[in-house]
Amino acid sequence: MSKNNNSKLLMAFLAGAAVGAAVGYFLNSDKKDELVEDLKEGAASLKQTIEDGLGKVKEFVDAFTDDDFETETDVPAKS
Repeated sequence: MSKNNNSKLLMAFLAGAAVGAAVGYFLNSDKKDELVEDLKEGAASLKQTIEDGLGKVKEFVDAFTDDDFETETDVPAKS
């Protein structure tokens, strides 16, 4: 491995260790329940955002697959 890749690996390891330490600290602290509730709310919000986006995509696709939508085969051929 090159020196650049080694330093990236070391930085990723240190960042992961820092995140792990922070999560461990909060899970062992008095604010554990508050942290867990915040994570649940964030996950629920993300889920709702994804569902809304998928609904919009479905509406968009349905608009183009509607029977009333004129396609190339519906256009009479020029003689």
